[in-house]
Amino acid sequence: MASDSSATLEERTDSPAESSDQESAVKTARRQLEDAAAHLDIDPNIVERLKHPTKVQEVTVPIERDDGTVEVFTGYRAQHDSVRGPYKGGLRYQPEVTRDECVGLSMWMTWKCAVMDLPFGGAKGGIAVDPKSLSEAERERLTRRFAEEIRHVIGPTRDIPAPDMGTDPQTMAWLMDAYSMQEGETIPGVVTGKPPVIGGSEGREAAPGRSVAIITRETVDYYSRDLTDTTVAIQGYGSVGANAARLLDDWGATVVAVSDVTGAIYDPAGLDPRSIPSHDEEPEAVMRQDVPETLTNDELLELDVDVLIPAAIGNVLTEDNAGAVEADIIIEGANGPITSAADDIFTRREIPVIPDILANAGGVTVSYFEWLQDINRRSWSLQRVNDELETEMLAAWSDVCDEYEARDVTWRDATYIVALSRITEAHEARGLWP
Repeated sequence: MASDSSATLEERTDSPAESSDQESAVKTARRQLEDAAAHLDIDPNIVERLKHPTKVQEVTVPIERDDGTVEVFTGYRAQHDSVRGPYKGGLRYQPEVTRDECVGLSMWMTWKCAVMDLPFGGAKGGIAVDPKSLSEAERERLTRRFAEEIRHVIGPTRDIPAPDMGTDPQTMAWLMDAYSMQEGETIPGVVTGKPPVIGGSEGREAAPGRSVAIITRETVDYYSRDLTDTTVAIQGYGSVGANAARLLDDWGATVVAVSDVTGAIYDPAGLDPRSIPSHDEEPEAVMRQDVPETLTNDELLELDVDVLIPAAIGNVLTEDNAGAVEADIIIEGANGPITSAADDIFTRREIPVIPDILANAGGVTVSYFEWLQDINRRSWSLQRVNDELETEMLAAWSDVCDEYEARDVTWRDATYIVALSRITEAHEARGLWP
């Protein structure tokens, strides 16, 4: 369905290392920074500063396993930029967690907070561990020990972690408790994404998927399409994918395909997203559904649909498969699902790509609401949270649309221009400490 036009944009001459399918998050983030900076008249010294994190903590995290043996894991906390406020970003437990991945993701958090005009900077961290290999007791011991190792660099006015891949509200509850016990007082604002019973916000878990749905709705409308005539395929049926699918279905879109790690299901007449358990509700349940057709995750990405939402992991759309994508619009639900080489191909093919730092920013936005509730010791209703999130997402969308229409740029560049303009203004106002 999408155009194959490549008439106006020259191919970039990226080095093999940078354009490979294994492109690192930090390389992608730096390239995107440079692309946006090229459209703005800003001090190159500020751009140079933003290519590097303020600091990266690397710690060893020893824990006693249930069998009495001791195993040592490596943990990280990358803090990119705090010119607009405390560092903010998730903690993930995944075997692939590395220093560079955390740095790149922390950079994206800086842009994401700036796009949403939140008073935060960017951070990211995690532990290189397979959480499925740990018992619940081992995960708790790991989290509490990690909290102690990074306690001196986090805090409600310093750096505020949140859940990410492999972590959840219970992880944040353990981290908050460990931090609070060491500080001698209950400090709910040290993390967000906690259970509401201990200061978490209603609507936090659903927020990234809700924002993906809102931005999808607005993008479809921008291109003068009717959401009720729109077909959607979603790779990844975790919290982001499932909540986006259900909300879009409520609004009249036809979700024809979803997937998890085991594979994809497809029904051209439309699936019922609310009858399909998300990964959080029932792990690996997608392929157990009674549907007309099953696909691989790769085949889902190439379906002939109006909207494709990659909401699983990074680097799934690459130079190798971007030419086979038939969707008219791509909305990034996951962080960094498209490599730079694939991004260039979509630009040449005139396929709009709405970037992750806008589309899935509902998570950090509701985390900001949670932080405000913790500071003020006053909780909000779910309706207020959702109403406030809608307002913030529409304001950010409007700001990005203004830049997109005023300049000859992609949606990604327009989004980064909004973010970089705000960050640059803050750096210029504060100056450089001698």
